[in-house]
Amino acid sequence: MNTPAAEPAFTSGVLLASTPRSNGAGPNPPATARKLKSRFGMAVQDIADSFKLWRLATRLGWLDVRLQFSGSTLGPFWLTLTTAIMVAAMGMIYSQLFHLALKDYLPYLSISMILWQNGLSSLVQESCSTFTRAADSIRSVTMPYTVQALRTTIRCSLVLGYTVIVPLVVFILFGLWPGSVVLLALPAVALWLFNSMAWCLLLGTVCARFRDVPPIVGSILQILFYVTPIIWEPKQLKDGAWWLYLNPFYSLFEIVRRPFLGQVPTGTAWAIALGFSATLGVIAFVSFARSRSRLAFWV
Repeated sequence: MNTPAAEPAFTSGVLLASTPRSNGAGPNPPATARKLKSRFGMAVQDIADSFKLWRLATRLGWLDVRLQFSGSTLGPFWLTLTTAIMVAAMGMIYSQLFHLALKDYLPYLSISMILWQNGLSSLVQESCSTFTRAADSIRSVTMPYTVQALRTTIRCSLVLGYTVIVPLVVFILFGLWPGSVVLLALPAVALWLFNSMAWCLLLGTVCARFRDVPPIVGSILQILFYVTPIIWEPKQLKDGAWWLYLNPFYSLFEIVRRPFLGQVPTGTAWAIALGFSATLGVIAFVSFARSRSRLAFWV
């Protein structure tokens, strides 16, 4: 006698269809794709929402600078004074060591030092504490995580602004003016701001998870200071200057530094700077998107 086939069951008018069971190998590919899409979508929304709160980020960045110099008579202008003394001392010494005219060397050194000390180096190190420094706010206040990255970028930009006075004074003393070519520095500055946000998102998430990374970053920056033309000029290497393009930080410096010196950056420098920035941006976004949901637990 044939056994009749089992009829599909109905509950409240809804057909209960059997679904395939997982074989234990993990989520199905469509589920994984949806999860990744959700992570990236939330990361994009987080970044977009943070720029809507740019006034809050600006006030927080300015408050950080004020608290750093609270109780000081000169306040942030101590940065201007110490940078001026350092540039003057290094200029007189290294111009003699390198047999360079002080009128040619000091403007180059003043721009290079503020870009390095209060620009790249300071920003990268501050990026390591983007989220850990704001741990209390992250745990207690609901706001986009990227606000903290924007806050760090604004804080470092304000600090850099106080030291820009030094090369301006140097240019006035030597009667130098770069001319209209200085406008070429504007897109370069915009690229630096983009990189600043990328560094904050990348190193901020990595250092929140691995607390041994900041000392490693500091050691790498010390090495980069000597292999990047900051206190020495590329022309001193003569025919051996080709390898400088292997260092992306050299190109990032050139696209900002050359216009202020009245020179046009090379197309190669721009191509390398753009390629490096695009790569950094992609890596930073992926790292932030994958780590965003766990940041509150890491800090």
